[in-house]
Amino acid sequence: MVAGLSTLAILGGCSTQAPVATNGDGWRKDQVADAYVFGYPLVASDLWREKTTGGDASKPGQAAVNTLRHTTALPPVGATGRPSVDTLESSAWLDVSSGPVLVSLPALSSVQSTPSGTLRGRYFDARAFDTWTNVIYSSIGAAPAVPAPVPKKRSKAARMAAEQASILAFVTKGYTGPLPDGVTRVETPTRYAWLSIRVRVNGQRDVREARKLQTAMRIEAPPADKTSPTTAGAAWPNVTANTPAVVPSGDKAESLDATAYFTRLAKALEDNPPVPDDPHAVTLLAQLGVKAGEPVQFRPSDSALLATGLADGRARVDTVPSNALSRNGWVWFGDAVGNYGTDYTLRAFLAKRQPASGTKDDEVKPVAFLDSDAHPLNGANTYVLHFAPNQLPPVRGFWTLTAYTKEGALIDDKALRLSLSDRDRLKKNRDGSTDVVVSATSPGKARLSNWLPAPDGDFQLMMRLYAPKPEATSGAWAPPAIERQ
Repeated sequence: MVAGLSTLAILGGCSTQAPVATNGDGWRKDQVADAYVFGYPLVASDLWREKTTGGDASKPGQAAVNTLRHTTALPPVGATGRPSVDTLESSAWLDVSSGPVLVSLPALSSVQSTPSGTLRGRYFDARAFDTWTNVIYSSIGAAPAVPAPVPKKRSKAARMAAEQASILAFVTKGYTGPLPDGVTRVETPTRYAWLSIRVRVNGQRDVREARKLQTAMRIEAPPADKTSPTTAGAAWPNVTANTPAVVPSGDKAESLDATAYFTRLAKALEDNPPVPDDPHAVTLLAQLGVKAGEPVQFRPSDSALLATGLADGRARVDTVPSNALSRNGWVWFGDAVGNYGTDYTLRAFLAKRQPASGTKDDEVKPVAFLDSDAHPLNGANTYVLHFAPNQLPPVRGFWTLTAYTKEGALIDDKALRLSLSDRDRLKKNRDGSTDVVVSATSPGKARLSNWLPAPDGDFQLMMRLYAPKPEATSGAWAPPAIERQ
C-alpha cells in the first residue's frame, strides 16, 4: 500500500505558488472539495496523534508513541463523543519507522482475578488502523456462514476471548528483518498506526477486574534512533502509561483554512502515503499544488474559490453517505467500513462521526435521532422498542443500547443504568418478544428491568453490536422502530 515511484514523483517537486486549476470555476471548486474529502481522515488522524502524544507527552491523558494509554475508569457524567460505558480501552499510537513494534496480549487464563471476580470468558478485542483509518488488523475473525455450536455452559462472549497469549509484530510494508518466533506479522502501510484494545466491563464494580487485563498488556519497541532491531525484540524496553485517554476534541480539521489544511495534509503525506489505488486523488492533489512534505502556497486571487470549495467539502463530510443502511429510523454501515478502497466519502464521514470504526465483523453501531413518526427523540415522551422473538441484536460477542444527549454526551450517573445489554435480565413477553422502554422517568416497577433512562431533552440512541453476525449488515435484521407511546 506504500506509494510507488510514480506516485512519489507526482507528490514531489519544488514548492510553487500554483493556480488551483485550469478549467471552469465550477470544476475547480469541486476539485478543492474532492481533495478536502480525500484528505480528511489523514488530517484528522494526524491532528489526533499530535494531540494525544503531545510531543513530550507531558499533559494528562497524553502518552508517547509506542506507549499504551489505559482508560482506567468509566466515563464521567457529561463525557462527550458518545463514549462507551461497557468497555475500557487501552490504546497507543505505534511508530514503525525505527523497526518492528511488538504488542503482547495476555491469555485470560494467565491473569489472576480476585476471589469475587472473573476474567475467564470475558470479551476483549484488539484492532489496529493505518492513518487513513483503514483496518489493518483485527483479533475478531470473519463470522462463519454456519456458526459453530456453542456449549450451553459457555457464554457467547467467551468465543471471542483470547484462549492463548498472542504477540503482534507491527512492521513496515515489505520488512525483511528478523522477528521472534510465533508472532503475528502486521504490515503497516503508513509510518503510524492506531492500536485500540477494548475490554468488556460490567459496571463500576467490575472495573478493577478489567484493569487486570490492561496491566498484562505490553508494547516493546526499538529505540527511536535505531533503524532495525538486532535482537528481535529481546532487549527492547516495555513501556506503559496508566493515564486517561484523550477524547478527540479541539484542533479539529474543520477549523483549518485552506492553506493550513492542505499544508497539514502535505506534511502528513510524507510519512503516510496514499495507497496505489489512489492515483486519481494523487493527481488531484498535485494539480492543487499539494506535495508531500512541502508547504502549500495558494494564489491570493483563488481565496474565494478555495473557501467555497472547502465549505462544500465540509458539507460532504457531514452528510450521511448514500450507501448507509437505513431502516426503522436507524442508520448504520456495513460492508465497506474499515476497508474503504476508493469510497472516500464514507471514509471521511466515519473519520469524523465514528472515529476508529471497525469492519462489519468487528462491530456495527446503529444510531437513531427520530422516532417512528420522524419526530426527534425527547425525554418528555416514553418510547418502546419491540424486538420480535429471536430478534434481539445478532452478535457473537455482546450488544448494548445507550442513550446520549443530542450532542452525544452521557446523562446523569444517578440514573438506574447508563445502558442496556445482553447481560441484563430482560423480561420477555409471553410470545418470546422483548419490549425495551426508553424514557426520562421511571416506567414503573413492572417494566423497570427493561428500562433505559434517557435525558430530559432531545436525545439519540446508539446500539453497539460487538462481533456482529452477518445478518446485522446483510439486510436480514434491523433494529426495531422506536414507537412513541
